[in-house]
Amino acid sequence: MRFVLASRNPGKLREMQAVLQALGVEVVLQSRLGISVEVEENGTTFAENARLKAQAVCAASGLPAIADDSGLCVDALNGAPGVYTARYGGEGLDDEGRYRLLLNNMRGAGTRACHFETAISCVFPDGRELTAHGRCDGTVAYAPMGEDGFGYDPVFFVPRLKKTFAQLTPEEKNAVSHRGQALRAFAQVLREELEGE
Repeated sequence: MRFVLASRNPGKLREMQAVLQALGVEVVLQSRLGISVEVEENGTTFAENARLKAQAVCAASGLPAIADDSGLCVDALNGAPGVYTARYGGEGLDDEGRYRLLLNNMRGAGTRACHFETAISCVFPDGRELTAHGRCDGTVAYAPMGEDGFGYDPVFFVPRLKKTFAQLTPEEKNAVSHRGQALRAFAQVLREELEGE
């Protein structure tokens, strides 16, 4: 069975394929099918944004579509940047600019507790929907540490590992990350769905 991933990110495709290949599922990027829909992510939750993207790509392709949405939620900032994680600080900032803005906004914060969250949505042409979630708790580091990863990884510190995401190997990160948890949960609900067909 073929699924289309509502993303242009080959890294996400690799992660999805690694988890779903055991189910006999082929996953392809939307661009491989010539789909270039732009979805306005105006949901108030990660699950809503993932669902919006999956619905649009399912409608455009006629195939089951998978989408995810993730973000960093910081307690001292009332859950921000949250669903605006990728756009935090506006269009002019790159990854480093965004995490440096976060560090600046955290000056004097009473708590540095935060979590990363991922929601995965799968929409089938017949209207069925599957969802899965993952969460990883941590703290905002006082300064960036590590060279690997992307986004906020250099400042997302996992206390029990005593490392930031950017200091972990890809295997270590996948074992504890919000996205890794969500992917494993999604594989389980998809397995149950496919076995029930």
